[in-house]
Amino acid sequence: MDFIEWKPQRNSSIPLHEQISDFIKKKILNGEWTIGTKLPPQRTLAKWFQVNRSTIVTALEELTADGLLESKVGSGTIVVNNTWNLLASTPPDWIRYVHSGIHEPNMKIIQEINKAETDSSLIRLGTGELSPELLPTKQMKKIFQANVEQTFSLSYSEPKGNLYLRKTVAEYLKTKGIQTSPESILIVSGGIQALQLISVGLLKKGSIILHETPSYLNSVHVFQSAGMNLLGVSMDNQGITCDSIEKLKRQHHAALLYTIPTFHNPTGTLMSERRRNQLLRICQKESLPIIEDDVYGDLWFDQLPPKPLKANDQQGNVLYIGSVSKTLSPGLRIGWLVGPEPVIDRLADIKMQTDYGSSSLSQFAVNEWLKSGLYETYIHQTRKELKYRRDLTIHFLKEYFSDIATWNVPQGGFYIWLHLQTAISTRKLFATALQEGILLNPGIVYDKNDLQHLRLSYSYATIEELKKGLIQLSKMIKKGS
Repeated sequence: MDFIEWKPQRNSSIPLHEQISDFIKKKILNGEWTIGTKLPPQRTLAKWFQVNRSTIVTALEELTADGLLESKVGSGTIVVNNTWNLLASTPPDWIRYVHSGIHEPNMKIIQEINKAETDSSLIRLGTGELSPELLPTKQMKKIFQANVEQTFSLSYSEPKGNLYLRKTVAEYLKTKGIQTSPESILIVSGGIQALQLISVGLLKKGSIILHETPSYLNSVHVFQSAGMNLLGVSMDNQGITCDSIEKLKRQHHAALLYTIPTFHNPTGTLMSERRRNQLLRICQKESLPIIEDDVYGDLWFDQLPPKPLKANDQQGNVLYIGSVSKTLSPGLRIGWLVGPEPVIDRLADIKMQTDYGSSSLSQFAVNEWLKSGLYETYIHQTRKELKYRRDLTIHFLKEYFSDIATWNVPQGGFYIWLHLQTAISTRKLFATALQEGILLNPGIVYDKNDLQHLRLSYSYATIEELKKGLIQLSKMIKKGS
């Protein structure tokens, strides 16, 4: 159950507990809260409704007396009745349906993070997106107000995406050393959709996916929900280690390998050129396809990173994912998948069956940004801002964390992989920090066995929030939370 925006009116003649009781009753009688729905704890409801806990207790007691709720020690308060029951009919058991769905739920901690990110009062030290103050809102308005009737359309786009945009993306990819044509490009609604399409369009249930450990892939259940299994491969400061890939591929009949070689999520690691060549060579030898996730590739600071794996792929071994979600706007929901034409044709057909194409408005906007040169000007300034934030964060870490943690210094992207040198539980630290107004991304999100790391992001919080949040965090760690 998500955070409730509704609040009782304090200036009303109706008592607060009656307003709350009526609100919950409407939720139940309208079928929004079905039988079996568990209400949040009383303290949580009191916080949401901004009332005393005693007011919540009174409201729930009334609903329990009406036969709508039931409270059990250890189980909480649950919806047990509604008007359908009173009319002697049996409503569908939606809770059973919810638990029967084939898509795996997020880890509890990720659900907590997703909910907390809607709270503007929190200092978000782990959020993997650009701060609203860094996004080009004014320029975006100008894009939509410009007179560009030739490429503007409110209709559905082609199965592979807007042709103008695919041509523009093909030209843009040349700057990265990737030679491709519009026919080999599929416009997708962000990188996650690209992974979803691959999981249902190219793989069979039970397939094994190799990936770096830790990995962003563990924080989304795209492959797991399609019946796939994930198998981690260790990393060092040069990227994914290649020594075990051949053995793992043969032993487990791995279907493909997923990697973020440029400014890896969550560690910020930049895979060396030598390691990229080694990885590509091994995967080509073993006929092991690669998914290359390059959504951070434009966010380098001092020097260009090595070319993407796709740039040296002469055999069509690499499926390449790009996106503007980490650079231009997460709200546009536009990315691209590059691969062999038969693969793109197959995935385009599935995409048309699921959403009939990404937003034509968003595709239009991205095309204008890339084609006009505005994107390159904007990304140049964004790199400078992110580098400044990285340097400032490193300064704060040296000042407040030198005796309790170690860290890497990323050459681009959003993330610093903070290794805590204390015995503190990062799960407990997450809960304590949240109570203190700080949202963290603990390492367990990216590796279920990782209890020593935090993913710090310098991209979202303001400069003032970064300093305040890191000082508070260091004090919590030293106290042992």
